Amino acid sequence: MQSNSIPAPYGPQFLRRVDAAAYVTQRYGFPCSRQWLAKLAVIGGGPVFHKAGRYPVYEPAELDRWAEARIGPPQRSTSEVDPA
Repeated sequence: MQSNSIPAPYGPQFLRRVDAAAYVTQRYGFPCSRQWLAKLAVIGGGPVFHKAGRYPVYEPAELDRWAEARIGPPQRSTSEVDPA
């Protein structure tokens, strides 16, 4: 019996914007929406993306880099000064 599933090396390597937002939210626990990623694609400051025809697609590794860069250092209080 032959399986219809796609072997792991040939699985999806890019995520559409809605899936990219869900990936960031689920993996990192901070809110991320499709609309926010779209806005950041226009004004800058978002994750690196590619175009597949007219559709923006995101690599999970790029989403990881972007999300981890957004997380600041540990703090003990909200009154601590951000060194950045």
